[in-house]
Amino acid sequence: MLPRQILSRLALASAVLVLPKVALAHSLAGDGGGFVHGFQHPLYGLDHLLAMFCVGLWGAQMGGRSVWLLPIIFPLVMVAGGMAGIGGLELPLVELGIALSVILLGAAIAFPWRPSLWMATPLVAVFAVYHGYAHGVELPNAADPTDYAIGFVIATGLIHIVGLAVGLGLYRMRGGEVARVLGAVISLGGVYFLVSAA
Repeated sequence: MLPRQILSRLALASAVLVLPKVALAHSLAGDGGGFVHGFQHPLYGLDHLLAMFCVGLWGAQMGGRSVWLLPIIFPLVMVAGGMAGIGGLELPLVELGIALSVILLGAAIAFPWRPSLWMATPLVAVFAVYHGYAHGVELPNAADPTDYAIGFVIATGLIHIVGLAVGLGLYRMRGGEVARVLGAVISLGGVYFLVSAA
């Protein structure tokens, strides 16, 4: 089976898990859970979901090593941000950082910006810190931090795979114009999150 076919099947399976869970909320009802709550958490906030989807989409747009490096960097750095949130460290302007991540990643896709990995990787890493921190701060009281972190890292990886698969498909359509329009729409969604956070 070709790698592209494998990726498409993984994306389809991920979409089945991800799409029904989308809602505009950060907090989870109740205090229970570890892995399950961690897995669900990135799926409950549309701002988180869009940023993570964009990382895969942008990686597909940039091509080369970005296809696999950006979706690996984000969850790894996100864990560090999550541990900072769980540990009670202060990170200012978290909602602003999350909203800006959606705006800038969407814009990078809309105006197809293809920076070097030396620029793209730190940018994605900074955004990952904010998203991870938000996950860590919102850890349910009764949840096991390790299981919770494993859950949200796996969910994040699946969202990246969906974004990557969608990106690889969309960049063949009308010379990438469809992907650029999607990036613009996502960026406008980030503006909404920014206004809401103000």
